Amino acid sequence: MSVSSPADLAAINHKIVAAGEVLPAVTLKDGSRVQTGTVATLLHNITLYNAGERGRVETELAAAIPTLFKVGLFDLFPPAEWIAGDNPGRRHVGELALAHRDGARVESSDA
Repeated sequence: MSVSSPADLAAINHKIVAAGEVLPAVTLKDGSRVQTGTVATLLHNITLYNAGERGRVETELAAAIPTLFKVGLFDLFPPAEWIAGDNPGRRHVGELALAHRDGARVESSDA
């Protein structure tokens, strides 16, 4: 699964809402658009990751990283805080965030 557009992130985030509900994209003051539901979906996917799911969940976690940077989540909770501790899903998100921040491609394999 390759995620390349806000529509892709919207499709990922749709998994957390009831049938018939739609999560809108919103425009920030700087004019950029971000998809709502990204943090909630991140938390859901961390739970799945911690339960042993990989592949698609890793891809979906990676897809969220640019939006999470855009809305300032990693200013409030830096990647090092995500990596600390014994939660494997949080650690994975922190590692993805560091890679993104440092300019590496944030990409996971699909199993």
